[in-house]
Amino acid sequence: VDMNAKIKATDYSPMKTGRNIIVVVPTYAWRIPQIVSEWLCKTELLFAERIWFVMDCGGEIGNAAKYNRRLAEQKHLWYMGTAQVIMPENYIAMFGAPKAEEARKIVRNAEPTIMNIIAHIKAEQPFAVPRNNLYDRLMSGPVNPIFYHFFVKSDAFRTDATCVGCGQCVKNCPLNNITLKDRKPVWGKQCTHCMACICYCPTEAIEYGKKSVGKPRYHFEKIF
Repeated sequence: VDMNAKIKATDYSPMKTGRNIIVVVPTYAWRIPQIVSEWLCKTELLFAERIWFVMDCGGEIGNAAKYNRRLAEQKHLWYMGTAQVIMPENYIAMFGAPKAEEARKIVRNAEPTIMNIIAHIKAEQPFAVPRNNLYDRLMSGPVNPIFYHFFVKSDAFRTDATCVGCGQCVKNCPLNNITLKDRKPVWGKQCTHCMACICYCPTEAIEYGKKSVGKPRYHFEKIF
């Protein structure tokens, strides 16, 4: 199930599922994205009994497991753990994305972790308990809402003269936050900082203020 498409369509209709739910998501500010947790809270998962969370990240997931467990309990599902997969960074509003060859190396290095995750799910076994130190608790706890409040804004997005008005940014935005006006994108106030607009722009015409200037754009499909 493509949660991105469900979120974009504001589709919260009940879903017929098997007993096992595997949620695969990126990491936003050391937790699963707010838009994902909101969708899961609102959507009835029929027949579901157990849930695993698989989170890819550029560095670490913090203490996301605590909040995933809480979400599982809210859904009355048996929590089977949270696994972390290190993948190439793409949050270029703050960090740098790797160049293509470095990104390929990171993906190759992730394969053993991914195979281990698959083995646990196939065997219906819980994941190992992830790291949980003071730093992790701080980042997923008080820092997460502060980060969303002060940093997750769309005001800095802009386009340059290379924009061709193709509308890919409009199509890729999971929150329908972008519209075209005079063949140029205009951002609203509902941004979640997924970076889909900037990283999938075919002409690299979108910048996030000065923070993204000169940085590689990364999306998985482009490196293979």
